[in-house]
Amino acid sequence: MDILYIRNLKVETIVGIFSWEKRIRQPIHLDLELAVDIRRAAQSDDIHYALDYKEVSNRLRDYISQSEWHLVETLAERVAELLMTEFGVTWLRLRLSKPAALPAADSVGLLIERGDKQAKPLFAD
Repeated sequence: MDILYIRNLKVETIVGIFSWEKRIRQPIHLDLELAVDIRRAAQSDDIHYALDYKEVSNRLRDYISQSEWHLVETLAERVAELLMTEFGVTWLRLRLSKPAALPAADSVGLLIERGDKQAKPLFAD
């Protein structure tokens, strides 16, 4: 299994349970690891056989920035569902950080894994 990763994707959105949080946009940072078999893309040198990280990041930025969330847990689940449904990702690890959540901490967040590492990844031969 090969892993395509995206580090520190930054998106601003409305997320939180407090009334003041519902009135402002806050930064969310994402670290993603996505299962993909790169052999066919590497052999053909053709983007059609690759998981296009620009397309993935643009889709996530659009989706997250145009939505509102109470919990980062809900946001993380929806991101995982989107990646698995729209991009055919069979396994992923997502670290979602909310840097402005606690004044005394650099960031808070969570790390989730979804899917099956043993499943045949996207574009596998």
